[in-house]
Amino acid sequence: MKSIGVIGLGNMGRGMALTLGRGGFAVTGTDASAAARASVAAEGVKTVDTIEEVVQAADIVILSLPTAAIVAEVVAGPGGIIANAKPGLLVIDTSTSHPETTRRLAAQLEAAGMRMMDAPVSGGPKGAREGTMAMVIGASDEDLARAMPVLEAMSGKRVHVGGVGAGHVAKIANNLFTASHLIVAAEITRMAARAGVPTEALLQGINAGSGRSFVTEHSFPTWIMNGKFDSGFTMKLMRKDVRLGQELIGALGLDLPLSAKVAELWAGSAQTIADDEDFNRIVELGNR
Repeated sequence: MKSIGVIGLGNMGRGMALTLGRGGFAVTGTDASAAARASVAAEGVKTVDTIEEVVQAADIVILSLPTAAIVAEVVAGPGGIIANAKPGLLVIDTSTSHPETTRRLAAQLEAAGMRMMDAPVSGGPKGAREGTMAMVIGASDEDLARAMPVLEAMSGKRVHVGGVGAGHVAKIANNLFTASHLIVAAEITRMAARAGVPTEALLQGINAGSGRSFVTEHSFPTWIMNGKFDSGFTMKLMRKDVRLGQELIGALGLDLPLSAKVAELWAGSAQTIADDEDFNRIVELGNR
């Protein structure tokens, strides 16, 4: 039985820790928030106060953190993984992070006798709790083989897209697609409604044709049309992911005008849609 550490016990990390525990792994978790630690401990997962305590007992450590800067601090900062872990540790970053940050941290870990791979996830808190998430993975073949029993226990789909950092490239692309689809779907449903076609009927037609997407097939009926807006993923996090997309596009020297407009709209939405609201609220942009 492998010993697994989980650093970051928020909406996603909490579900991953619980799922791995059900899968027979010995799980130890920590979070900067004492309330998050207490909440997960109440559900039967062992929690500790420091990263040092997590990594000293772990064979594999999973990161579920909100930003690349926090990932870098956890891995290479004072009191972090490199300062406290033993050689041989494998770090799996499930966060949505910057690929160059991932590659830099992987090199630092390798110099300390440790390994890193990126496996950012989709599927939301429900997918994390039920072990049905999808992963896009950046890793060497050897590291992927070593991690596979853990990945299989916590996800339903896994796609190996390349070496370290490639998973984060793919996840940034995925989230930029979703950010774009939400805005376009909001606009076409308003257009059709104004022209006399109800949204429910319109989406049935679209989902039977070539315009369908996750947004039209799942997001609208699950979180938008019923007014629930409770996906567990916030405006703040999607704005961050869209910014990551723009940073990557800029670093590659590309001129992608549609992506630039999407980023402009998501950034501007902060004027009317608060950071802590559900990210699907972007469909209300211009209607508030």
